[in-house]
Amino acid sequence: MSRSLRSNLIIKILTLKLNQMKKLILSLAVVAFMAGTLSTSFGQVPDKESVKARENLKEEKKDVVVAKQDLKVAQKDSVSDYQKLTKESEIKFKNNEKCVADLRTAIVKTNSKEMAADQKKVSLLEERNYNLKKELSDYKVLGQVQFNTFRTRLNHDLDVLAKDLKDFKIL
Repeated sequence: MSRSLRSNLIIKILTLKLNQMKKLILSLAVVAFMAGTLSTSFGQVPDKESVKARENLKEEKKDVVVAKQDLKVAQKDSVSDYQKLTKESEIKFKNNEKCVADLRTAIVKTNSKEMAADQKKVSLLEERNYNLKKELSDYKVLGQVQFNTFRTRLNHDLDVLAKDLKDFKIL
């Protein structure tokens, strides 16, 4: 082949490739222009539903903030209620421990035949006091309703224990 023919062939191939690239670039530009036009045409004018949805969202955010503040206040109240219960119960625990010590002293002084049985009963009462004390120290505040139930039960159990200690008779 001659040189001019080869040159002509190369020029035609390059021209053909160039035309194909122009078509590709032009079609990509048209697609990009259409996509841009479509994407910018949406959302230009807010409709009534979107405005209402935005207002509702703002109100809901305000409600969430108020709810969080209420939760913080409730948690502070729960902690202070727990601390109050701990202080009140500590007094009861100390009174029960004093009663146990007094009973142990009285049992030793009487030196009765039932001394071992009496000491065992006192030990059981002392163990109940210890278990209630441990239950209070291990308690985790889970909510106001659960705390109120726990407080009522603990106070009842402490009152029953104090009555049992008071009513204890040395045999």
